[in-house]
Amino acid sequence: MDELNVNRRSFIKTISTLGALAPLHQSVFADLAADTVQTLTVLHTNDWHSRIEAFPKSGSQYPGLGGAPARAALIAKIRSETPNVLLLDAGDIFQGTPYFNFYKGELEYKLMSAMGYDTVTLGNHDFDNGISGILTQLPHANFSFVNCNYDFGTTELAKVVKPYTIVQKGNLKIGITGVGIELNGLVPEANYNGITYLPPVAYVNAVAKTLKKQEKCDLIICLSHLGYQYQNTKIDDVTLAAQSQYIDLIIGGHTHTFLPKPSVVQNLVGKDVLVNQVGWAGLQLGRIDYTFKPLKNKDISMSAQVLDICPEAC
Repeated sequence: MDELNVNRRSFIKTISTLGALAPLHQSVFADLAADTVQTLTVLHTNDWHSRIEAFPKSGSQYPGLGGAPARAALIAKIRSETPNVLLLDAGDIFQGTPYFNFYKGELEYKLMSAMGYDTVTLGNHDFDNGISGILTQLPHANFSFVNCNYDFGTTELAKVVKPYTIVQKGNLKIGITGVGIELNGLVPEANYNGITYLPPVAYVNAVAKTLKKQEKCDLIICLSHLGYQYQNTKIDDVTLAAQSQYIDLIIGGHTHTFLPKPSVVQNLVGKDVLVNQVGWAGLQLGRIDYTFKPLKNKDISMSAQVLDICPEAC
């Protein structure tokens, strides 16, 4: 009987030990999985200004280029070739062709939803039909809106536009925020009544710190409709990058700047920030590919390219 009790105690002890080791065993495998190389493809547009169709093949500065169908086809092709794709827009989706005059933005939001956009920010022309013009079209938008330097007060947009969003792609946690240009002087006051402009650098830095320190994001992206670079004291993307600390990538708009590759700007702590913008009218699609090695000092490498949108082979 004593021998039986001893064997029973030994058996229970063994089972208890194995049970205690199980969480550790699972944790080890989780760490090994996290140590594998992970990739992210960031695709982006800006200022496409209701350009639904390609430019005419004759009598145009951009003969045969652009168009939502060609963009959708290119995005679908890239998605078929790479697993983790993030699709973003930096504002001024509305205004520029009769499609907006007639459909008031419905077609633009429907097309972007069909293409699978993840997140966008607001540009000044997105207010051309006022706050109500945006709200009316929201049922057609299957993507999120971000902006951290507009105080939306008691307007209905306060329920829709958030200071940031977090998107999970594979094992990667991507924090996305947005900033917008001062609307006063660009938009009739009645169209943005109730919205207050706040200093973009201070507010985006506060949000980016939250995304890095509290949310533990692997990459922090700012969608900016400030403009690429000005020859005055006006805040632009280059200035924002230089005065930032936690932002990794700024995707810009407003100035319709065609950059052949992203600009690299050193931030306040000497780290590189990428700044990119792809013109206007949906003529180009920006692509930035990131490779992550999280457990090796969070090493990140990247490559970038600008893709022309062509209904036919370019």
